[in-house]
Amino acid sequence: METTDFAEIAAEFRRRVEQTQWASMTTVDERGRPRGRLVHPVWEEPIGWLATGRHSFKARHLERNPYVSLAYWDQAHEQIYVECRVEWVDDDAERRRLWDLYEEKPEGYPLEHFFRRADHPEYGLLRIEPWRIELWDVQSLFARREPTVWRPVTAS
Repeated sequence: METTDFAEIAAEFRRRVEQTQWASMTTVDERGRPRGRLVHPVWEEPIGWLATGRHSFKARHLERNPYVSLAYWDQAHEQIYVECRVEWVDDDAERRRLWDLYEEKPEGYPLEHFFRRADHPEYGLLRIEPWRIELWDVQSLFARREPTVWRPVTAS
């Protein structure tokens, strides 16, 4: 199934993201090689946010290529693949709002363990803007059903 209406996948996307919490994020280095790592985004569907270091390997990779891939997988073999473009958010009010949003999440992910405070110079905030989201599961694979794919009307 393909759709441009996020509402058609919103509930299932939210269920899987909250159940899994951690995603594998792949960036591309300066030599065109992929590099993956685990990250903990928060979502205000369909936009996501990622707190991360401003001078990390990720940051260096994103200078050259702002496109990333996020993959969620759980023990029941339910997956989410998020293909997206990311951009740094430097607005102090938005950085504070997301700092608080991370704190409010039921699973909890206190950013002070990494950055001490919301105005710390190393605290970076990435806005995740998906251009494609795929929901997939092993039962669909075995039944030869196509994955559910969402794309916004205007994909970047």
